[in-house]
Amino acid sequence: HIDIRERNSLAWLVEDFDPHWVIHLAALSNVRLSWKKRRETLEVNLLGTFNLVEVLREKAPQARLLFVSSSDVYGFLHPIDHPLREDEPLQIVNPYAFSKACSEMLVSFYQRIEGLDSLIVRAFPHTGPGQSPLFVCSDWAYQIAQIEKGEHQAFLKVGNIEIKRDFTDVRDVVQAYLGLLEKGRRGEIYNVCSGEAVSLRWILETLLAQAREEIKVEVDPARLRKTDIPVLYGDNSKLKKTTGWEPRIPLAQTLKDLLNYWRRKLGVEVQK
Repeated sequence: HIDIRERNSLAWLVEDFDPHWVIHLAALSNVRLSWKKRRETLEVNLLGTFNLVEVLREKAPQARLLFVSSSDVYGFLHPIDHPLREDEPLQIVNPYAFSKACSEMLVSFYQRIEGLDSLIVRAFPHTGPGQSPLFVCSDWAYQIAQIEKGEHQAFLKVGNIEIKRDFTDVRDVVQAYLGLLEKGRRGEIYNVCSGEAVSLRWILETLLAQAREEIKVEVDPARLRKTDIPVLYGDNSKLKKTTGWEPRIPLAQTLKDLLNYWRRKLGVEVQK
């Protein structure tokens, strides 16, 4: 592991690997924490991206860069009634989104002016086995597994569960990224999403239905965001047309796999 803010270490890594493809996922990506770590979020996400494109320009000009941005750049604090397309105006409402929008502009600049072979994906929320508990689905699955093991009182702490988001299984997301590296058009932006919005309440109820203990839900003020986009879901038609990609894993299966992942990690018996 290296710190993307350390340009010399990054240069050594790129020179050593001489990559054909680069998927840029390195970021501080927790929206709630971005309010508390504003400077660090900008340093890692924006300065880190600057370091990477500079190093690629110098050490691996042949490499294709897939920059992973976020659906958070769309913003929209008011409810929307349509899936978001790539040409929507951006409405930045948190420091994380600001850092990603600035990084998009940086990557686009290097593509147009320096000839960097790059494309941008706006990833909508995704989840699955292995995800950090800093993110909502994994947080809840982890808490349930802790309760089942007896390490935690039978209270599950949540934030705002009324918002709706567009979730995709991370294993499907990886296939989308690979498809875009192979077939994506240079300089283009692509949404990576399922195209459907589900409420966090539905996700919570789906996970609780698999729990082996009676669990009560408790709203934790510390888990509430300063601003929350009510509904956010995307239009994936451009991605589908370009690559033929389709999401294949149902969200209910994703959540089951995620809960079983945490059960294994904590030594709790896994349901078949």
